[in-house]
Amino acid sequence: MALLAATALTLAGCGGATEASSTHTSAAPGSVTLRMTTWTSDATQLALFKSVADSYKKSHPEIKEITFDSLPVADYTSTLTTQIAGGNAPDMAWVLEKDAPDFVKSGALAPLTDTLKAAPDYNYADLNSETTKLWTQDNQLYAYPFSTSPLVMFANDSLLKQAGLPTSAELQSQGKWNWQDLAALGSMVKAKTDKDGIIIRDFNYSDWSNLASVWNAWGAAPWSSDGKSCTFNSPEMNTAFTYIHDGIFKQHAFPGPGTSPDFFAGDSAFTVTQISRASLLKDAKFGWNVLPLPTATKGSYSVVGQAGVGALAKGSHVQESEDFIAYLTNPSNAKQLAQFFPPPRTSLLTADTLAATNKLLSKEQIQNAVIKGIAEGQTKASHTNSAEISQKVKAALDPMWQPTADVSSVLNNVCSAIKPLLAG
Repeated sequence: MALLAATALTLAGCGGATEASSTHTSAAPGSVTLRMTTWTSDATQLALFKSVADSYKKSHPEIKEITFDSLPVADYTSTLTTQIAGGNAPDMAWVLEKDAPDFVKSGALAPLTDTLKAAPDYNYADLNSETTKLWTQDNQLYAYPFSTSPLVMFANDSLLKQAGLPTSAELQSQGKWNWQDLAALGSMVKAKTDKDGIIIRDFNYSDWSNLASVWNAWGAAPWSSDGKSCTFNSPEMNTAFTYIHDGIFKQHAFPGPGTSPDFFAGDSAFTVTQISRASLLKDAKFGWNVLPLPTATKGSYSVVGQAGVGALAKGSHVQESEDFIAYLTNPSNAKQLAQFFPPPRTSLLTADTLAATNKLLSKEQIQNAVIKGIAEGQTKASHTNSAEISQKVKAALDPMWQPTADVSSVLNNVCSAIKPLLAG
């Protein structure tokens, strides 16, 4: 599957279709149907996208329909690249930050810069240059980073009280908002309530990249900043994985392999996930809070997950796709999307603005967990050949998820598995 995904992106780039016209469409009325792939299946989010699309259609008679195709997040990239290779490319697609180098460098995406700058009242200069860096090549933006979402810690204060423990705010005020203390608390929650302690959401012993929310606390990284050297076996990473392994098999602070508890259903005391998941707490029947990630040796830190939306160069309607992206991401619509996805627009990254569209979070929570998280955040690691690297890391890490695993040996084997790909 990893090789298929890598091959698909290579095929997508063949033909060099990266020069999209900056002129408006001349398509006949009702002749254009656009499809965007996404990984969200959240009904509220999809309804918002549909409302934006419906509004767009009113002033663009060439558009017959705009559909949003939800693909499972676990197989999202492989499914998308298979569609591209099979001649069934969507017109537009969300892209994960880990796949950005492949999509940008392969020519799979059409350049957006000219279209966005020419769009009425777009204010291209409002886009924060740090948020667009991953999606830019040769001064061309290939995907708009519609979500620059910091990973945060949600806490079930009701469950903590049930276990006779302090609330999350009390823990923070007591100086106990760190990974070591939370592992001990997670262990107590498991012992006293049979609910789970800490969930790293979307990890599921498969997507190892989500563990960045933990290992960054020790200053660890999977590879060097230039992407050429493996650092999975660094002392910092050894310390982080020892903490994780002990937390699973000795303290039982994390749910073990083969289990799938859901914080948002009340099954655990804590979960690490992106701030956009707050929408799942709309009807929560327990008291909750959201705070920045706990600390370890590095001190205060933040991990940011990014997602870009781009027009596929092999899509059937490249210019029409670019024009819709310009509309979807203009200041007005970006403000609407901000209730779920922290935007790259500097003017919108204020507590007042984000609180106005997200009624679930207080201004204090938005300032401390969202705005500060974006300002301090380090984007999750990305690399070319991401699909193949990801599969090799997953396979090499599988022995880690046993009680008797030798953490250091497993991490050395990870480096052995991916060194040829990093060097290439």
